[in-house]
Order: sequence, then C-alpha cells, then structure tokens
Amino acid sequence: MVFVGGLGRSGTTLLERLLGEVPGVVPLGEVVHLWERGVNAHEPCGCGEPFTACPFWRRVGIRAFGGWSPGLADRVLTLRRRVDRTRHIPALAARRCRVGLSGYTRAYSRVYEAASQIAACPVVVDSSKHASLAFCLSTSPVVDLSVVHVVRDPRAVAHSWRRRVSRPENGAHMTRWRPWRTTLHWVVQNLAFELLARRGATVIRVRYEDLLADPHTVLSTLLARLGLAGGGGALTFLRPGLAELSVAHTCAGNPMRFTAGPLALSRDDSWREHLSFWHRWLVTALTWPLMLQYGYGVRDRQAPEATSSSPWLTAGVATAQECR
Repeated sequence: MVFVGGLGRSGTTLLERLLGEVPGVVPLGEVVHLWERGVNAHEPCGCGEPFTACPFWRRVGIRAFGGWSPGLADRVLTLRRRVDRTRHIPALAARRCRVGLSGYTRAYSRVYEAASQIAACPVVVDSSKHASLAFCLSTSPVVDLSVVHVVRDPRAVAHSWRRRVSRPENGAHMTRWRPWRTTLHWVVQNLAFELLARRGATVIRVRYEDLLADPHTVLSTLLARLGLAGGGGALTFLRPGLAELSVAHTCAGNPMRFTAGPLALSRDDSWREHLSFWHRWLVTALTWPLMLQYGYGVRDRQAPEATSSSPWLTAGVATAQECR
C-alpha cells in the first residue's frame, strides 16, 4: 500500500494520478475523506458518479463491510476525532497506542484490501496526505505501508493556498489560508514525515519541482524504490510535456482527480510574480532550515538547487530516501 503524504497544494494528487496509470496500481484518492464526503455527503467519485452509485465503490463497500452505511461512516469519524490528529503524533511515534486506534486502522485496511481485490491490482494508493494518518497506519500489523513524501517550495505552497479555487463537487470555495498559517502547517507536516522515517517506516521523498522537470526519471526511480515491477517500461502513458490519464475512481481530493485525457505537465511558478515581498520574507524566515535540506535556495530568483545534506540539518537525513 502506497500512502502519498505532504501538505496540500504540493502536488500529491498529481503524483497519485500518475502512479495510478502504472499497471497493477489502483488510486483511491483521499480515503481519509471517504467517510464524510463519500458515504455521508454522496459527493462524486472521480468517474463522475455519486460515490454510493459508483459501481466500483459499491462493490468495495460490499466486499469490505457488507455495504456502506451512515452508521459505519459515523463510527469511523468518531474514531478519527479520537486518534487521528496531528497533536497525537508524538504519542503515536512513541508507540503509545490510543483507545480505538486498532479499530480505526482496521477500517482502512478493509478498504485497501477490498479495493485491491475488486480492481485486481496488488497495489493501492491513498493520497490522504496527513502525517497523522500515516502514523496511525504504521501501527497496523496488516498494512504493508510505504510512504511517498511530496515536498514543494513553501513559497509556492503559500501562494497556492491564497488562491480562490472552487470545488467541482458543489461549487463551494476550497479552504484558503494566510501565508503564516500555511507556513506553520508546511513545517509541522514535513517534520512529521521526517520523524516517521526515523521511526523505521519506509519514506521516499519526491520534490514537486523534480517531478515536473523530469517525470519519466523521477517516476522510474520511485517505482524501483517501491519495488513495483515494470519500472520505466510501465510509463507508456507519458509523452513529452504531458500525461494521458484514464478515468480514476478517486473518492476525494484535488479537482485534478476528475481529469481524464491529456494533462499538461508544467510547473506552476506563478508565486514568483504574485506573492508579495513580505509574504516571501515571512515564509522564508520560518522555513529556511527545511528549505535548505530539501534543496530550495532562500533567494527566489533561481530554480531549486540540488538537495543539501548539511550535517547540522538532521531531520530525516539518516533515513529518508530522496527520489530525484
């Protein structure tokens, strides 16, 4: 099972959609939101059908639980509020299991197993992003967890969170954050994935900028490190500057999950023109140690540099794998 993690607006949905085109891999979207948005709110699957009317998800629900129900969703959401929170990461890292944790992760493992069986694919991808859920799943004895940690220049992420983006599901605006709030979340989430790597989990880091600069090389390397058969030969859907995407049964996530057909693979650097000087200064001042570790220069006139491995930048250096 591949968990794609990182702060939202970092390219996690894009990476999941690309991985989902590899033979033997089925993308599920952000399963963390399946219970509320899919089961309870009946929001559409990536195929366009309402979640509970989608043939794929209907079969998954029957195989995993005997069918979807509001009672099931409410029970999982109650457990989520109890165990799946960023503030619980220190306890999860210390292996101090909270009441309800095993039941919570069992619900996810049933979804993964059923989806794998229905799709006839041995590998499932969950792009739920949240480090707290990755820590919860790492405690499960039945989830064979590999985490792909996606990072992006925090200035680009801060700019993206300021944009007005409508949700295709209902037309409502997606959440917007001020740069200072985005920055704090960026630091906390990335440090949490570094901690997860130090606790022995398989964590492979991918930079958004590298993925867009050379998709074929980055994906080939990533597939090899995940132990997925085919390697670069499984990437026939890639063309120069674009990817051919098929319909994906993703339960929740970025609007890109609805995309089918050719998708241009171009890097979004609009922050360089539209993010104010003061916001750049604020984001850089709060994130520069991790920026340097991840290979981002504090001067924003140039493209990201090669990843630094300065010895005093210790978070994750010893265990996290860089996929470039």
